[in-house]
Amino acid sequence: MPSSGLEREGGRVGIREVAEAAGVSTTTVSHALSGRGKVSAATADRVRTVAELLGYEPNRLASALRNRRSGVLGFVSDEIATTPFAGRIVLGAQEAASSAGMTLMVVNTGRDPVVEARQIEVLRAQQVDALLYATMFHRITPAPRGFASGPVVMVNSSDPDGRSASIVPDERRIGREATALLLEAGHRRIVHLTIDEAVPAVEGRSAGHREAMVGAGLEPVVVAVEGPGDAAAGRRAMVRALAAHPDLTAVFVFNDPMSMGVYQDAFHRGRSVPGDLSVVSVDDLELISAQLLPGLTTFELPHYEMGSWAVEQAVNLIGEPGRAASSVSARCRLVRRGSVARPRD
Repeated sequence: MPSSGLEREGGRVGIREVAEAAGVSTTTVSHALSGRGKVSAATADRVRTVAELLGYEPNRLASALRNRRSGVLGFVSDEIATTPFAGRIVLGAQEAASSAGMTLMVVNTGRDPVVEARQIEVLRAQQVDALLYATMFHRITPAPRGFASGPVVMVNSSDPDGRSASIVPDERRIGREATALLLEAGHRRIVHLTIDEAVPAVEGRSAGHREAMVGAGLEPVVVAVEGPGDAAAGRRAMVRALAAHPDLTAVFVFNDPMSMGVYQDAFHRGRSVPGDLSVVSVDDLELISAQLLPGLTTFELPHYEMGSWAVEQAVNLIGEPGRAASSVSARCRLVRRGSVARPRD
């Protein structure tokens, strides 16, 4: 291998210098570094080693102009960058983008349509190859307007027209599996505690609960309360549930903050979890679920997996522009802790 190229000083190292030092053509260097074309493994390794020794940095702008690709993905969110779950979605997306040799550019809109339009225009100016659109809560919403330069992938949301690829949690399955877990533990007097809001998470989990109860020959019982799904809502829901069903032995709760309120209500009534009341929840918000005593058995929402899948789907759609967009409902993992036991009677 020529040594003169490795001793180059000053100026920007270009592809010609790499080709000369590696003893190959510039086309071979391009193919070896991009993974495209037919280059032997030995040659590709030699080219990559030389490029690293020389400190070669591809001119991404020139490459983008030639290939009409920038190697950058835009990630737009409404509020997700300020929620406890943000890290998992962004981490999943970043790691998948890195594995694909791409960069993720993240912007936040604060649910302001004017800000959203401006942010998308900025991403367009950066020539991003695709747009990932993530929402704080699972919801159905039109794909963002103003982006037509590449595919759009919805994360934790879905396009009502079905034109964009999307991934969301399998809410109905959560409801079925959470209720089935309580049924398998021997409970029959089960109440689902939720919020009074017409969103996919509420509707899907309630539908799954009803399916499991009816399948077991039992009457579904759902108690919905107004307001956000916080600890106060959990306490209010327990007051209503016990007033109508004082003999209940288990609850399937909409989320972890509400479950914290359920624990608080049980404590004030002198009831124990899980001795007097078994609790299954959704979120696996570890600031709550892992800190409660006993620990909360809950379904982990697949935030990391959704972020990772969205990038993989975007890369596939970039590589195959005519490829059909996919819509996926992701299964949620059960995290078992200590809040479920067999009923005493």
